[in-house]
Amino acid sequence: MPKKSKELSALAVAKIKETGRYTVGGVDGLCLNVEGSSRVWILRAIVGKRLDKDGKLKPHRRDIGLGPYPAVSLAEARVKANELKSQIRNGIDPIAHKQVQLEKLHSQKLREKTFSECAEVVIANKTRELKNQKHIGQWSSTLETYIYPTLGDRTIGSITKVEIAEILKPIWVDKNETAKRIRGRIETIFDYAKAMGYFVGDNPAEWKGNLEPILGNFKQEPRPHPSLPYEQVADFIQHLRQKKGIAPKALEFAILTACRSGEVFGAKWHEIDFKNKVWVIPKERMKADKEHRVPLSEQTIGLLESIQQYTQADDFIFPAPRNGGMLSDMSLTTLIKRMHEQKFKENSVGYIDPKQNRIITTHGFRSTFRDWSADKTDYPREVCEHVLAHKLPDEVEASYLRGGYLEKRKGLMADWTEFCCTHFN
Repeated sequence: MPKKSKELSALAVAKIKETGRYTVGGVDGLCLNVEGSSRVWILRAIVGKRLDKDGKLKPHRRDIGLGPYPAVSLAEARVKANELKSQIRNGIDPIAHKQVQLEKLHSQKLREKTFSECAEVVIANKTRELKNQKHIGQWSSTLETYIYPTLGDRTIGSITKVEIAEILKPIWVDKNETAKRIRGRIETIFDYAKAMGYFVGDNPAEWKGNLEPILGNFKQEPRPHPSLPYEQVADFIQHLRQKKGIAPKALEFAILTACRSGEVFGAKWHEIDFKNKVWVIPKERMKADKEHRVPLSEQTIGLLESIQQYTQADDFIFPAPRNGGMLSDMSLTTLIKRMHEQKFKENSVGYIDPKQNRIITTHGFRSTFRDWSADKTDYPREVCEHVLAHKLPDEVEASYLRGGYLEKRKGLMADWTEFCCTHFN
């Protein structure tokens, strides 16, 4: 029968300083291991058997750490040692058991990732994928407005399809297009979470056979962007030129070039060919993924020259006032809304699309240009469509227009500018 180790007192253990391994008694195999200034509790125990070099089964002695001394007291070390020896008697390997527990804890922590944490990663990935800064901004803004207040801080693994449906229901009819885009974004975020192991099971934001029976399909007739009748454009620009700041300049530039707001917001000085009076928009910023050449009238060149001295060569032409980054659609939407309210006080009408009875939008000025060019000019339809960078059905025709019709488009844009600025000529 093996000799029992002397049971040391807490005071006796505190006096142990020299390097070595000291049995402290109380529990067979409990030792204090001292190496320099380090003092650690060790339980030396037999855990099962293992094959030796001769292929024979022998007792498997293992050192199991119980923590540092004095953070773990002598009494605590004896309690831990007794618990581990009890596990061993029941056929449990304490080290393997601890590893399993750590893996479970790690897995649990992974599943504690919140919806907003996962969304941040997906948005960062989308920032690299998407070429349109406007679309990137919409990812963040729609989630912040509709999803984060309710689900942002929830662990993504706990969110159900019913909860997602409840969030989308209030806007499913009135803002169906926005709601559908949000649903798609939520689905993408759950796809990422599932791939990372933060979520297990079917994607709760899937449409077919999942959210579709709850929300139902909604057929929405497409409505064009509210636009101003072209007879009122000159009055609008006269009013616009009374406004100070970069947003009114950006809006006037968008009107005179008939370009999309995102193309205007992303414009940089190196894209402007002042000599030939052309703005060359790279394909990366075009909806059709093709370079677009925009003829610039004398008045439009003058507008650019009036602000050029206030920015650097590498800056955006129309930088956001606060941070020098890109303007947002909201800046122009707010500007138009305020101008409408001022005009409404004068004539009780304001700036309204008479067909839709809705306040006009920046994008609507492209429709205004198209209506004017069809009603008031003899330019070919293809030339007018190319000004708007619409994709033509005939690729050969489109290729021809990009070259030979540039002069016609210069004339068209000069006529449009003259029409828009008749009050100032």
